[in-house]
Amino acid sequence: MKKIAVFGATGSIGTQSLQVIRENPDRFRAFCLTCGRNTSLFEEQLKEFKPEIAVTQMEEDAIRLSKSFPETDFLWGREGLKEAAKADYHVMLNGLVGIMGLEPTYMAVKTGKDIALANKETLVAGGAIIEKATCEAGVKLLPVDSEHSAIFQCIEGNEGRKIKKILLTCSGGPFRGKTLEELEAVTLEQALNHPKWSMGPKITVDSATLMNKGLEVIEAKWLFNVEPAKIQVLIHPQSILHSAVEYMDNSVIGQMGLPDMKIPISLALGYPDRISSNEKSLNFFEEASRLTFERPDTQVFKCLELAYRALEAGGSCGAALNGANEALVGMFLEKKIRFIEIQRILDKFMEGYEPVYNADISGILEIDREARIRVAEMAK
Repeated sequence: MKKIAVFGATGSIGTQSLQVIRENPDRFRAFCLTCGRNTSLFEEQLKEFKPEIAVTQMEEDAIRLSKSFPETDFLWGREGLKEAAKADYHVMLNGLVGIMGLEPTYMAVKTGKDIALANKETLVAGGAIIEKATCEAGVKLLPVDSEHSAIFQCIEGNEGRKIKKILLTCSGGPFRGKTLEELEAVTLEQALNHPKWSMGPKITVDSATLMNKGLEVIEAKWLFNVEPAKIQVLIHPQSILHSAVEYMDNSVIGQMGLPDMKIPISLALGYPDRISSNEKSLNFFEEASRLTFERPDTQVFKCLELAYRALEAGGSCGAALNGANEALVGMFLEKKIRFIEIQRILDKFMEGYEPVYNADISGILEIDREARIRVAEMAK
């Protein structure tokens, strides 16, 4: 029986992770759950799963809920997340949004926990630190993003064989084929209407700008130890091939399936086992009867190119890019800036950015803070 800590339990990844736990009570137990502001859903989860530890964003929520759930230890805020990360469980499922996932991941790794990682910002901002910590602790970093899970599966059994290229697929988002002029008129409602995946608002907007794929390029570098030039993004609108690996003999091994996040979640939680699923399986005569691939247009979707540039420059560029992007997406979600201004301001910000090298966790968080302040000023 694996004890699972679900960080970000009320989000899209968190709720699907709890569904996997619910369907496999003989394998998993929800030991710790955390939430942000959706305390009504969180209360339902606490009733069902009865975790030993719960973390809320606000202190008043923790105090209120503790009266209804006296058997659960309640913590709150950033310090609560860090404290819960060090508790006695087996696997952390990190479904937190943004940079807030970095510190809990680091704490969990340092105390010997395996990580099922859906929080790509952890590696985008602190990849070098997390990579070093996981090696020292001897723990597993198991990707939950569908694309990185696919790459992980393609590499399994091929350890030591040289990779020629990672083929990282991308649906293209809701604006595939649009021109720069057409992006000028994009509304918030259009940006939140993803054609294939059901996700939270931040990652959905990132998918619309292709920044999500840019962050995944950076994540792939840290997960699989490959150079940026060996990571190729393919626009694949059907979202059936989740990614592939090309080896030196030109053989391409890919992982396919219907768009369903419970597949990579169950693989990460159950590793090394594969868990039976009652969901619909892929029908090659229907969903997979026609698969197409295109080159991404980085002249229109400049966020992808910015991510490659940040990865090449190294140092704190990933942390700065991520922090600036989070701030700008937040402004767009609040309708303070237009969709096209996300990439325009990011481009100007990164153009003048001077990277810092060998920053520690506190240094990365300060870089993140400064990036947010700077782009907020630029947005005015």
